[in-house]
Formats: sequence, C-alpha cells, structure tokens
Amino acid sequence: MRVDPYVNESLMRDLVAHSHSASAFLVYFQLYCLTHGAGRAFVAMSHAVLADSTGISKRSVQTAIGHLMARRLLRCHKARPTSVPVYTVLTPWLRRKSV
Repeated sequence: MRVDPYVNESLMRDLVAHSHSASAFLVYFQLYCLTHGAGRAFVAMSHAVLADSTGISKRSVQTAIGHLMARRLLRCHKARPTSVPVYTVLTPWLRRKSV
C-alpha cells in the first residue's frame, strides 16, 4: 500500500503536535488504510472494532472521529442512529493539487 506523503509529512505533525490529538491521527491512518489503501471509497466499522484495531479506547475513538469530522478529514453516515457508521476518508490536499 502506498501512503500519500502528505499523511506522514504534514497531517501527522498537524494532528499530533498542533491539535494534541494523536488518537485522531491513529484513527485517520487506520481508516485511510482500509479505504484508500484497499482501493475502496468507504468502510463501515463500529467504534468498538475501530478501538480494538487501533489500540485506543472507544471514547478516544469517538473524540477522534468528532475532531476529524470538524476538520473535514472524515465524513460519517449512519442509516439509523443505532447503525454501524460508514466512514469516507477525505483527502483535501489532493483536491488542492488538482486546482
């Protein structure tokens, strides 16, 4: 799997050092690998499964998802309030390059 250099060179420093949210970077990177890394547009995953796969608490995953959505790095859709969330990982730096 190829990871866009922006993820490591800029986004990690921005989320971890400036936003003080290492968990947001872990969640973003995990979802990035499951979508862009696997050639998929989206992935459905519960908070518990995401917490288990990243090694952080479910509450940290929930906070990270809120942070990523506020930063417009992640989109989340649920068919119903109790449905498993479907995540689309956004890559705003790719849109900027193509303009």
